[in-house]
Amino acid sequence: MGRTYYVEEDIGQYLSDLSTKFKPYVTGLLIGQCSSQRDYIIRAVRTPPKEEQKEGNTSPSKLESIDEEWINAHASQVSRMLPGGLLVLGVFIIATPELSKDSQNALRKIIFSIEKSLTKRRLWKPAEEEVSDRAALQVCSATKKIVCRTYDVQDPKSSAKPADWKYQSALSASWLSLDCTVNVNIHIPLLATSPNHDLEKNIKNGLNRWSKQIEDSIFLINGQIKDDTELLEGQKKLRGNTQYSTQISDIKVLTQLSQGSSHRSTATVQVCSGSINLKGAVKCRAYVHNNKPKVKEAVQALKRDIINTLNDRCEILFEDLIINEGPHKKNFERVYHVLPQRLFVPFAGSSVMLSDYKFGDEAAGEIQERFVEMLDQSVQDEDIHVPTCAQSSTVITDTLCTQGIFCIS
Repeated sequence: MGRTYYVEEDIGQYLSDLSTKFKPYVTGLLIGQCSSQRDYIIRAVRTPPKEEQKEGNTSPSKLESIDEEWINAHASQVSRMLPGGLLVLGVFIIATPELSKDSQNALRKIIFSIEKSLTKRRLWKPAEEEVSDRAALQVCSATKKIVCRTYDVQDPKSSAKPADWKYQSALSASWLSLDCTVNVNIHIPLLATSPNHDLEKNIKNGLNRWSKQIEDSIFLINGQIKDDTELLEGQKKLRGNTQYSTQISDIKVLTQLSQGSSHRSTATVQVCSGSINLKGAVKCRAYVHNNKPKVKEAVQALKRDIINTLNDRCEILFEDLIINEGPHKKNFERVYHVLPQRLFVPFAGSSVMLSDYKFGDEAAGEIQERFVEMLDQSVQDEDIHVPTCAQSSTVITDTLCTQGIFCIS
């Protein structure tokens, strides 16, 4: 028996509109959440057209011309804008009947290409029991016929399996939101033998070690350590399609100082030429569906958001430095950098908010343009919410030869 995707009703109209605007085909991403029981699609986003395509709203006439690199770049950017619990859960293609025959092969290639691209960036590993099926949605622009199949991205030889595509109104109107603030103080030594003091590589290695601490950490929800029970056990459940989610904000993260005798390691002495400190407070958020969610699902979503948001900020910072300073610039003095700040934006009919990152000098107009390009969503100034942390004024200090202090908020 194949998987069943419960899909936000508005997505049907969105796909129908795309079929009339873009010829002969248009591709895009499916955003949602998977669980052992059900899979949810709450958002569909078309692939942004390239500059030469914007005026005529046309794509190359053959599917062989699909630019996988462009689609991968879009998926990477969108994945940064997803809070914990949400992921790129599949892809879609809307094509004319003449191209329908080859559409499924094209979707398969895109799905595996995106998964490979996203996996490279992750600092966490999927759990053994985690759902690894991804959706491939094919829509005929003439007949509007929908064919949904899945592929197991953990199996390169995976063949297509049939899947059900079921629309549901107000699907994400009352999802559960989990919020926490995590204090970060990561010390990363720079080895004297490290060639050219590769700042980005050293920070990546340091974040890898830190991410393992987060994955092994203990989460207190409302002051309790809960086992794999229902998240809402003992709480009054929501009734009706309210526009607001239940928010669980009393969450504390406890990192373990010792991992037990089986994880003991031998201390080593290394000659270092400097060090980096990532220091500050990080606002983290995850969402889980409201169909008897498990504590394990919620904690996993929040852990990944903690890891992703810090990793994404560092990547964005280095991309900005390369653009503004060039890839070969070396600074052998103490430097302070402020990591981009996180913000959240709601979308209509849902309690789920999407996120993005902004530097201090970035105008609201730039954020609005990014949402239109990446998520095909118009955003008003008043819709941009920048959360504050009690510790957000903490400065990130960094002390290495080619390094800087990284401020998080």
